[in-house]
Parts: sequence; structure tokens; C-alpha cells
Amino acid sequence: MALLCKSRVRGVLRPLLIRAAATLLALRKDARLLKVPPYLSALCIVVGVAWLLVLPLDEYSRRTYVSENALLPGQVHTYFTGSEHNVFRAYRQETAALADKSVEERTQRLSTILGAHNLKVATQRYEYHASGRNISDQNVYAILQGPRADATEAVVLIAAWRNMDGKINYSGVALVLTLARYFKRWSLWSKDIIFLISGDSTSGTQAWVDAYHDSHSPDTIEPLSIKSGALQGAVAVDYPAGPWGHRYDKLHILYDGVNGQLSNLDLFNTAVSIANGQMGIGCTLQRMWNHDDSYHQRLQTMLRGMISQGLGHASGPHSSFIPYHIDAITLQTVGDGWHDEMSLGRTLESLFRSLNNLLEHLHQSFFFYLLLQANRFVSIGTYLPSAMLIAVNFSISAIALWVLSGRPQTPTPNPASTKPPQPDQQAGEKANEKEKEQDKPTFIVAEIAGAKTLIPASSLEITERPLFLPLTFVLATHFLGLLPLYLFNHTPLPYLSYTFTFVALTTTLLPLLTATSLAHFQRPTPQERTLIQCFSLLLLGMFLAALATLNFSLSFLVGLLAAPLSFARASRNKGLSAVVGGLLLLLNPVVVVWAATLYFGQDVVEVLVKAAEGWHVWGLWTQVVVWLVWWPAWFAGSVVVAGGLVS
Repeated sequence: MALLCKSRVRGVLRPLLIRAAATLLALRKDARLLKVPPYLSALCIVVGVAWLLVLPLDEYSRRTYVSENALLPGQVHTYFTGSEHNVFRAYRQETAALADKSVEERTQRLSTILGAHNLKVATQRYEYHASGRNISDQNVYAILQGPRADATEAVVLIAAWRNMDGKINYSGVALVLTLARYFKRWSLWSKDIIFLISGDSTSGTQAWVDAYHDSHSPDTIEPLSIKSGALQGAVAVDYPAGPWGHRYDKLHILYDGVNGQLSNLDLFNTAVSIANGQMGIGCTLQRMWNHDDSYHQRLQTMLRGMISQGLGHASGPHSSFIPYHIDAITLQTVGDGWHDEMSLGRTLESLFRSLNNLLEHLHQSFFFYLLLQANRFVSIGTYLPSAMLIAVNFSISAIALWVLSGRPQTPTPNPASTKPPQPDQQAGEKANEKEKEQDKPTFIVAEIAGAKTLIPASSLEITERPLFLPLTFVLATHFLGLLPLYLFNHTPLPYLSYTFTFVALTTTLLPLLTATSLAHFQRPTPQERTLIQCFSLLLLGMFLAALATLNFSLSFLVGLLAAPLSFARASRNKGLSAVVGGLLLLLNPVVVVWAATLYFGQDVVEVLVKAAEGWHVWGLWTQVVVWLVWWPAWFAGSVVVAGGLVS
């Protein structure tokens, strides 16, 4: 009975499977199949952007919280007050007196002050070369050995001599000197505390942390003479009040690291909890001074954070520590209010007391997040799909182009039209019979679901794809991006403006010149041009998908700017090709950078100088993404479109 049932089921399913297989094979040759991918790619882009726009809503974001219970933020009584205020004002006058002194005199005096507190003091010289400039200064640092510590762990308190705006950090340096004297009197520290006064906000801290981990160049950076244990955290103070002091309104917390890396969210939440909850100091971020917690303000804060992370630049002294998996933030005073240096000192005291409680490195909270305000964030599992959808759209277009390249580009000519007239009627009749035999459909035997059936051979035909020229062109294009990458990172400052103009003009004209040269020497077929665009979009989608897990913001921004490449095609209509080519010229990465600097009111030369400094000092690789990922994809797409003009 069971065998009979099985045989009946097979008898019913076999014709269905045969019919389904025949339908699928016929679908491979259906021209309507290639009409779907462009709409699917557009849908991915629209959904990806819409996904990002709904993140500020309460349903897709969460309130911040401290995951590490051992931190206990704001649970201790702070004693930094009273007589310490007089000490701070004395040190502020000492700092003001050093403003016009040389680097050596300043270093010597700061070392003397720190050494007077029975701390181990050392200095470090550093020198960098970027854009023909010489960046050199000295760092001063001191180590307080924790009475309950075994020199295996340490936390760092930083004050750069000059902040990111180039102003002397008078009150910040004075506060660090005061806290060094104050912390020395306490016997509760279970970790060493390192007090670092760097020469500037980026190069000095980078040189110090590189030398601390023995990853520096001895030719330009002096090694550290004294060290402590593994660094567990770092907090920088940016309080550029003048020699006579200045009261502030809020604390601006900087948390962006180099290349879009972020510190553990617990450190940020601890600082906000202490400043806001314990000390009554308002906290803000991404220069949103008056945040009303509306959707518009949340979205603006998130987009500012994405732009900052996408650029990958150092936003403060803390940024140099994050690539070494050292959680770090910068506390910057802003506005005019009633808070003074004592409230900031108590905030730092409570924050270091919390870090002192840690038994292990911060790890329980998030390392990938988007902050909407000081008390609300979006985790990576919620925002990552938006960048992935943008990257997937390129892969969909690449697959569609691959399928298109396997189809005949031109109809097969009729053999009768190419044959010469026959000398006699008999030969003509034989030719006609031969043509009829050729026109008859041929079938092959295929086994489907255990049954042999006849399938038209035409449904299995695949056009041979020439891969040498497309692969060579795409690989050469990516290597070509090394030239502008080298030029912008090694050109001296006086020539950067001319270099930018030269690269902008060259990259604008290069697609048309390349397409003309190919048409003159190689004359690529439409199939080869399709394969060039296929491989280029495939690599772009792969790179952006991988980048999204490392730097979501950079992946999303580049993917959005390169999205039109998914729809740009070569056309026999020269007018349409000219319009598409003109639109692609506006999306030239060089043009986009120039337009962005105009929009944000920046000087393009200063941006290039900072980028070169980031390349040589911080290890910035945003330029690598621009010139070795984005620009080659734009160039390949522009050459394919320009091929429609010259063919």
C-alpha cells in the first residue's frame, strides 16, 4: 500500500517538476527578468535612507544606562573644594606665566611642579613631518603609584597645552596640576594615575601613547623613560579659560576616535551620570548647545556624529587612545554659567573614583553606537541594516550586469543573407533545405526528478564572456587611485592648492580621455563595458559591506554618494549619455570634497593639511576609502558612460 502511494505521488509530482524546470529555464532568457534589479536596487536605497531617518524615534532608540555595576557612578562623596581652590588659582597664574616662554622652559617648570608632589616625572620630545611642515613639541607626564596597586593597571588624566582650537589650555593644565597634588594625598587608589600634559591636542598625545606601547619611530619620537601598567582609561580636560578664569554653563563631551572608533559607552554614561546627576552640570555633544530632545534635534545630533565618525579625524586628546582599545573621552567646558573649576574638579574626582573600582577592562556595554543626545542612543544591531542595504544595492546591480553580459548582444544574422547566389536551382534547393534544418529547434535529453525529458538547447546557451580586458581595467583603476593618495599626503603646503586643482581637472577629463583611447586602440565591445561596470560595482558593494562593520558612518556616506553608479549605463543615444556623464561629473569625489568644504565654510587647503597630518600622525585611512574604493568605482562607471559618446 505504501509503495502504491509513493508511486502515485511520484506520478503526480514528476510532471509538475518537469514543467517547473522548463519554466525556470525559459525564464533565464526572458528579457523581463533584467527589468527587476534596477527597481530592487532603488528600493534598497530608499529603505536604507528611511531606516536611518526613523532611528531618532523612541521606538528605535534606547535610554543610556551603565552596564558595569562596579563603576557605581556618583556614589562617592567628593572632597575637592575649599583650600584646593586657592591652590588651583596659584597654578593658573604659574601656567599663565609660561605662555610666552620657550618649550624647554615650559617643560622644565611643569616638571618641577609635578616633581614637588613626590611623583615620578619624565619628559618626551616628538617630531612629525606632514605637508612639508615640522610638528614638534614636548610632553610632560608624571606617575602616581597607587598605594593599593601593583603597577599592572593605570588610568590617564590629560591636559593638552593647546586645545583643538589652538588656544592655551590655562585652566585645564592648572586643574591637572592641582589634582596631581590632591590625588597624591589619598591612599585609596588601586590603580596608578598618570598625569599627562601634552604639547598639543593630537600629535602630542599620539606620540605619547605610541611610545607607551613601543609602536613609535625612534627617529622622530623619544621613548618613554618611565611607564606603568596597562592603560584602562583616559580622560582629557579642555578648559581654555584665561589667566583670570571663566565660569561655564555645560560640559561638551567628545567621544569620537580616529577612523570612527568609539570608546565603551559605559565611560560616556558614567561621565554624564556624574556631571549631570551628582554635580548638576548639563552635558551636551556634537556641538548641540541647546538640545530640546525633539526629533529634529536628535536627527541633527546623529547626523553630526555620523559626519565626524565618517571623516575619522581626531576630535580631541582622547582620540589617540581609542585605537589601542583604551576607553577615553574629553570634557570641554562651554558657555557662560555659574559652574566653576571646583565643580569640574569634583566631577573628575568622582569619575576617577569610579574607574578606580574597575576589576577588569570595560567590555559589557557597546563599542558601536550612535548617540542622539546625552541620555539616548541607538545600538549597532538597529542602525547597521541601513548601511548594509546601501551596499547590497551595488551587489544586486552587479549580478544583473553579469546576467546581461551572458546574453547575446546582437541578434544572430540569418545565414541565407550572407550566402552568395547559387549557380543553379539544385544548389539553391539544397541550401534552402540546409537552412530549414538549421532553423529547426534542437533538443537535449535532461534528467529531472528521475525522469528523462527533452529541453530546448537554446535555453541552456550562454554567451562566452571575455574577462581579460574588464578585469585588467578594474584592477588598474584601483591601483591608479594610489597616485592622488600619494600626492595629497606628501605635497608641501605651498603647493597643495595647485595639486588639488590639477587633480580635480585631471580626474574630470580622464574618463572621456580613457574612453576615447580605448575606442581607438582596443575598441571594447558592449559586453566588455558591461563586465567592467559589473566587476566595479561588485567590488564596491563588497568593500562597503565590510566597512560598515568597522565604520558605519563612512560606509553609509560613501554608499549614498556612489548610489547613482548603480543606474548609470552606456547608451546609444549620445544625448542621454552626455546628460548621465554630466551628472556623474558632479559626483566626482574631488568635486564632492570641494563642495562640502564650501558648504561647511572650510578652506579646502586646511582640510587637506589636516588629512595629511592624520595620515602621518594618527594613521587615518579615510583617504584610502576615498581613493581606492570610491574613486575607482566612479571612474569605471564614468568611462563606461563616456564610451557611449565615443563609440
